[in-house]
Amino acid sequence: MESSLQGESEVPPVAKKKSAAKTGFSLALLFVLAITAFFFANFKTVVVSGESMEPTFKPHDRVLASKAYWLVGSIQRKDVVVLRNAEGNGFFIKRVLGVGGDEIDAHNAPSDWSLLDGPYIVPEGHIYVIGDNADVSEDSRKFGPVSLNDVIGKVVVRQ
Repeated sequence: MESSLQGESEVPPVAKKKSAAKTGFSLALLFVLAITAFFFANFKTVVVSGESMEPTFKPHDRVLASKAYWLVGSIQRKDVVVLRNAEGNGFFIKRVLGVGGDEIDAHNAPSDWSLLDGPYIVPEGHIYVIGDNADVSEDSRKFGPVSLNDVIGKVVVRQ
């Protein structure tokens, strides 16, 4: 007695191709969604307002900031960063003049600092920022060092 199981376990070739195509499409869609989610979670587009960063950035310029700035390196002197403003309802863009432990020149020290106090040292866990257009910029000279917790991101691209 011979038992035939032909047809019960075989999948037609057309069905195999459709299944492989569906799997490939699903994987591609999942990849695109993952990249999109990663982008929105780790990057922020910011529109420049004001003249404090001229000539580097002009009003209405757009910049892309990496919220996961560790992906593009730690914050260093000369980096441009996006910071949360003191009121918490907006952002501002400044250049890093000093990081924790750096000594700041007297002419760039906070306005309430006195030469009698000795050299101004940026506290650890903070950065000292200044606008490229220093004559009109409100920056660390006015409000002091900025906590790294208030850094939204590091500017990586001008759009």
